[in-house]
Amino acid sequence: MTNSITNIEISSLAIILIPVAFVVWVLYKWSNNYKEGIYAVSRMLGQLLIIGYFLGYIFNTDKSWVVVLVLSVMILASSWIALRTVKVQRRKLYSYVLISMVAGGVSVFILVTQGVLGLDPWYRPQYTIPLASMIFSNTMNSISLAAERFNEELLQNKGYEEARNIAFKTALIPMTNSLFAVGLVALPGMMTGQILSGVDPLIAARYQIMVMSMIYASGGIASAVYLVLIKGALKNTAIKA
Repeated sequence: MTNSITNIEISSLAIILIPVAFVVWVLYKWSNNYKEGIYAVSRMLGQLLIIGYFLGYIFNTDKSWVVVLVLSVMILASSWIALRTVKVQRRKLYSYVLISMVAGGVSVFILVTQGVLGLDPWYRPQYTIPLASMIFSNTMNSISLAAERFNEELLQNKGYEEARNIAFKTALIPMTNSLFAVGLVALPGMMTGQILSGVDPLIAARYQIMVMSMIYASGGIASAVYLVLIKGALKNTAIKA
């Protein structure tokens, strides 16, 4: 298999914006929030172009502190975003989420980079940054789902244990669906990218097994830790969504 990937010119990339523009046009004609669509697409373009240049610098660095700084920002930001669905006591709950992110996300991240991949040096940015982004974003979403569902169950006068169990099951739904669908319904982004770049499909499959396992484990562990820690907050005051 070839080890090269087709380069996408800017002029060619613009072609995919044609159907995007059509969707925005439909939003406009149907009097929906087309401005939000324009904003979302514009923000996506800007963010990805900026991060593309930024990652070019990060991937060429040989300084571990730069990678640690990037990972720290990712953890702190994702921990705050995870509480987006919680309207009160966000500052108080932030510490619980941060602990949960470390317990679920950081622990699995270390296991993958040092145990599975055995990176040397440990901070190789070409591996650590993409893997951390997958782990932390997934962990963030899992905690967010758990927090929102837990609060909703409390509002329905459910007891802690019942609310906890329902919230944990809810947090695992997206990841469980992905486990069922991978390879049968969809080829995940990482595996697809590797195959397009010429990697042997069997090697790409091994990497995807690693990715799916780390996502399921990190999200599940983080959600469980959060739901255990939140029990202490309930002793002081009710938490509402």
